Amino acid sequence: MKSIFRTFLLILIISFNETSLAEKPPSSIAQGFFFGVGVGPRLPIGNFSTTTDVGYGFNLEFSYTDNEFLPVFLYTTIGYEQYPGLQSFYRETDYSNFHTNTLPVNFGVRYYFPPLAENIVLFMPILQVSGSYTYFQKLHEFKPGRGRTNFLEENSKFGFSVGGGISMFMLELLASYNFFESNQYITFDLKVRIPVFISL
Repeated sequence: MKSIFRTFLLILIISFNETSLAEKPPSSIAQGFFFGVGVGPRLPIGNFSTTTDVGYGFNLEFSYTDNEFLPVFLYTTIGYEQYPGLQSFYRETDYSNFHTNTLPVNFGVRYYFPPLAENIVLFMPILQVSGSYTYFQKLHEFKPGRGRTNFLEENSKFGFSVGGGISMFMLELLASYNFFESNQYITFDLKVRIPVFISL
């Protein structure tokens, strides 16, 4: 019960705007560490979509904030994503199987805007931006009799991600645009967040 009460207090701190914090500085530092799990579809766009179908992915997130820089959170995520090949791509080429696996690691900042509604549940718009390092693994398998050798392609790329959504703090809906050279895609995540440690 005590931890729930502390979580509620931190949510109230987040809902304050910068003016109210400036008018009445907090007497102590409130800090919070949070763990989140997100899952959802991945939508390839641009060149990536010419060979790749809609995929799926999940991620684990660790985030931190304190009342020195609220409503900003620092976060890092590590995830796993898989994208199957398009059926039309198989019909038009020598491929019998083509899919892409990725392991993205993101480091970024998230900003929580003032709540749109707070009578029962806090609905807060959020905006986030991050740098990203992603490991790509692509399986190339070809139809028998085509004289081509199957192989596994591996590389890594640096990119960035920009996204936004709605947060109910413990539950979030997020959409993000992810850019890598030759690999752009949009992610949709339903994310559950739980406090790991809160100090008030």
